Amino acid sequence: MRKALRRSQVLPFFTKLPPCLIGMEACGTSHHWARELTKLGHEVRMMPPAYVKPYVKRGKNDAVDAEAICEAVTRPTMRFVAMKSTEQQAALSLHRTRNLLVKQRTQLVNMIRSLLAEFGIDIPEGLLRALGLARQIAAKEMAPDVPPMAMQILCLLCEQVLDAHIRLQAIDRSILVLQRTDDVARRLSTIPGIGPVGATALAASVADPGQFRSGREFAAWLGLTPSQNSSGGKDRLGRITKMGDRYLRKLLVVGATSLIRGAKYKPETADPRLVALLARKPVRVASVAMANKMARVVWAIMVRGEVYQARHMPYLAA
Repeated sequence: MRKALRRSQVLPFFTKLPPCLIGMEACGTSHHWARELTKLGHEVRMMPPAYVKPYVKRGKNDAVDAEAICEAVTRPTMRFVAMKSTEQQAALSLHRTRNLLVKQRTQLVNMIRSLLAEFGIDIPEGLLRALGLARQIAAKEMAPDVPPMAMQILCLLCEQVLDAHIRLQAIDRSILVLQRTDDVARRLSTIPGIGPVGATALAASVADPGQFRSGREFAAWLGLTPSQNSSGGKDRLGRITKMGDRYLRKLLVVGATSLIRGAKYKPETADPRLVALLARKPVRVASVAMANKMARVVWAIMVRGEVYQARHMPYLAA
């Protein structure tokens, strides 16, 4: 059957069909359609578009893509994407919006710095100092020696950066509430180096941790394992693949970096393995290795339903 359907025709069409296997690419709105089709009794399997592409024979249109999806969904080695719930997608919307506001706030602060620098006014380094100056300018408590037209733009930028900061604080409070009420996020927060942001992001992004056979598979899914270029029985490992969710990988690496900073200042109370790793490897290599280990611990806690128990890191258990 080759039939093109409009959006309003999809559900009525599949309602009339007996339960069957439906394949689709994991892209925008795919989780919504997967939930709706699952309610009708169908089995829905979502695949990353990059894994469907090799099955496209020639050309690019909807019919060719559908044929490739139909062939890819039956492959025994195909990797599928677990369906997310509406609650998980709502939690991810918090993180996407927070990430956007952080970028906008950084851009606005840089714009204020560059504007004042053109008139010989330097702002001390640090976000808090820039926000303090923005509050003074917005409240008319401070008037830099700049032309009136530049002052008008400066006030506008200061109001925008303060508004973005206030909205960020509101989102952070929502994430903190989510971390306290969600069971998975609450358990993940017991892992050293993972706070409310990382815990809620991981809980919302991983719909089914059971789809990974081991913690190493989960770390590979996040792009924290070395890339391979092996042949003839010789293993050649390179830098990490950086595949998967960039946001989750960033949160784990940042969390690992905070652990390394603590180990450098207090090596006597740190994990001996981490101290030994820092003695052998550069800091950035050690932080990525630590992030890989944290990913494995995350998988174990999500699968087993336990909390983190510190054995070799007493200072992290406090």
